[in-house]
Amino acid sequence: MKHNKKTPKLSLKPAPRKALLRSLVTSLVIHGRIKTTLPKAKALRGVVEKRITIAKKNDLAARRRLLSYIYNEKAVKKLLEEIAPKYLERKGGYTRIIKLENRKGDNAAMAIIELV
Repeated sequence: MKHNKKTPKLSLKPAPRKALLRSLVTSLVIHGRIKTTLPKAKALRGVVEKRITIAKKNDLAARRRLLSYIYNEKAVKKLLEEIAPKYLERKGGYTRIIKLENRKGDNAAMAIIELV
C-alpha cells in the first residue's frame, strides 16, 4: 500500500535522486533562482525549505547538518549568513515556483524556482 508516500520519485533510484536534489539545493542557494523542470522544482521545494529552517538556528550543529547535505562550503556559508537571517520572522514558504512554457525539444513542463 502507498498511503501517505509523497516522495516524488523523478524516475530515479534513491541514490541518483538524492544526488540530484543535493546539487539542485546547492545551485539554488548559490544563485537564488534556477530554471528546471516542474517536477524537479516541486521535489526541490520541500528539501530547500527544510535546509533554510535548519539554517535559521545558526549554531554549530546546524552548520554541521547543512555541511552533511550540501556539497559546497560556500553555499552553506551563504545560507547561514545571508539567506537565513532574512527569514527569521517567516514560518515557511521560502520559495516560489513560476511555471514557464514547455521545453521545445521534449515538451517537458519547465519552471523557475526562486527564493522569496
